[in-house]
Amino acid sequence: MNDDLKALIRTIPDFPKPGIQFRDITTLLLDPRGLAQTVARMSAATVGPVDLVAGIEARGFLFAAALAVPLGAGVLLIRKDGKLPGATIAEDYALEYGQDRIAMHEDALVPGQRVLLVDDLIATGGTARAAIRLLRKAGAQVEQAQFVIDLPDLGGAAALAGDGIRVDSLFAFPGH
Repeated sequence: MNDDLKALIRTIPDFPKPGIQFRDITTLLLDPRGLAQTVARMSAATVGPVDLVAGIEARGFLFAAALAVPLGAGVLLIRKDGKLPGATIAEDYALEYGQDRIAMHEDALVPGQRVLLVDDLIATGGTARAAIRLLRKAGAQVEQAQFVIDLPDLGGAAALAGDGIRVDSLFAFPGH
């Protein structure tokens, strides 16, 4: 069954630039059985109770919302800076060329709440590590992160593990 689900992820060569093998989850999302199995496997991999599932913009929102339902948790949105109404807190992180910033509502969680971080893909880990710093700055207990896809050659999951985060992913693909 794992290979069946992995086959639902389309690879688009040379997108967004030459040499990149883009792993497209839209084909997985189109398959009701595949999506249900993905959420069920992510739910089964979750350790202990969680209060909130934090999803990173934009595809992480889809999996965070779907996963929150069986976990009996709320959904916390982590967005690009400037996209949320109201008061926010933010965290900067490095890109290949420059910097970016993510934000969340400053009242999105109560200090001490247990938060599971979710996104569709982990590559270098820059955004996920920034999200964990942001959540912890707000007082969250973040001990685990889940991804549908890991690109282990880029080292993001290993970097998170080095930060003391339990990392789970359903599929690994070579390359970048």
